[in-house]
Amino acid sequence: MKKLLLVLGVVALGLLDSGVAMAAAEAAEGAVGAKAAIAIAAGLAIGLAAFGAALGQGRMAAAAMESIGRNPNAAPRIQLPMILGLAFIEALAIYALIIAFALQGKI
Repeated sequence: MKKLLLVLGVVALGLLDSGVAMAAAEAAEGAVGAKAAIAIAAGLAIGLAAFGAALGQGRMAAAAMESIGRNPNAAPRIQLPMILGLAFIEALAIYALIIAFALQGKI
């Protein structure tokens, strides 16, 4: 599984690298390439942030539910830190949304 993820990561980086090189070549010719690169960056920013936040929230909720399932008496001591952690994770996704909007304003 790790090898598959490594191969997919290398392929994705190769594709992104060639796209950045083409965007840089177009940017030298005109502003169209720079605008396209900013649009891609905005989309990637919000997409990756949403994906990372979803993974983090899922893992945190699963761990909290497992802990409460093992020791139901500890539920009040687990619930408050879990909710605070979920709020902080969601705040990071909102920051990425703000960055994406700021990048879109530059187009």
